Amino acid sequence: MHPLFIAIGLIVVYIINSIKILKEYERGVIFRLGRLLPHPKGPGIILVFAPIDRMVRVSLRLVTLDVPPQDIITRDNVSVKVNAVVYYRVMDANKAINEVQNFGFATSQMAQTTLRSVIGQGELDALLSERERINGEIQEILDKQTDPWGIKVSNVEVKHVDITEELKRAMAKQAEAERVRRAKVIAAQGEFQAAEKLVAAAEKMQVQPMSLQMRYLQTLADISAENNSTILFPIPIDLFKVFMEKK
Repeated sequence: MHPLFIAIGLIVVYIINSIKILKEYERGVIFRLGRLLPHPKGPGIILVFAPIDRMVRVSLRLVTLDVPPQDIITRDNVSVKVNAVVYYRVMDANKAINEVQNFGFATSQMAQTTLRSVIGQGELDALLSERERINGEIQEILDKQTDPWGIKVSNVEVKHVDITEELKRAMAKQAEAERVRRAKVIAAQGEFQAAEKLVAAAEKMQVQPMSLQMRYLQTLADISAENNSTILFPIPIDLFKVFMEKK
C-alpha cells in the first residue's frame, strides 16, 4: 500500500478519535500542553487533539448531596445526631476543576463541618423550632465558602434530628407542664373577664333597682324548667311596708 494512503488513513482515524460529543448539561475543560484554556467547550461536537489536549467532563446539573448523620453537642450540652441534604450546581467549570482537586468531595466535607459548627452554636429548642433560619444560615455559609470553586449552593435542608429516649421523655414532661400552665392562665383570664362583666352589671342594676327583680324572676323561670325542682320564693319585704305604715 502506498505510504500516502497510509498517512491519509492515519490522519482520518486521528481526526475521528479527536471528535467528542458533549451533552447539553456538560462542559469540557481543556488543558492544552498543561495550560488551561480560558473557556470550557460544549455543548455539541468539539475537537480534542490528544495528546496535546486533555479534556475533563463537568456536569452542570443540580447535584443532591446527602450529608451523613453528624454527632453534635449543642450549646446547652445536649447530644444530638443530625443529617441534612445540600443542593448545589457547578457554575464555573474551569474553577471547579482547577481550584479544587475533587469539588464534590470538598463540598461534602465543607457541608459536614458547617453543619456541626452552626448547630453546635445554638440550643436544642432553636434547632427544633427555628429550622428554616438554621437552613438559611448553613446555606449562606456554604455558598460563600464554595464560591471560589465555582460552586453555587442553592439550598440546604436539615432532614432529621435524633435525640436520646431520656431526653424525649423529659421534653414530653416539659410540654405537658407547659400545656397545664397555659390552661391555668386561660382559666384565670376567663375568671377575670367574668368578674369585670359582673361588676359592670352590678353598676347598671344599682341605677335601676327594678332590673334586679327582673333578673331574679328570670332565674326562677330557668330553674322551673327543670324536672323535680323545689323553688323557694322569698317575699320581698317591700310588700309589708303598707301594713307597717298603717300601724
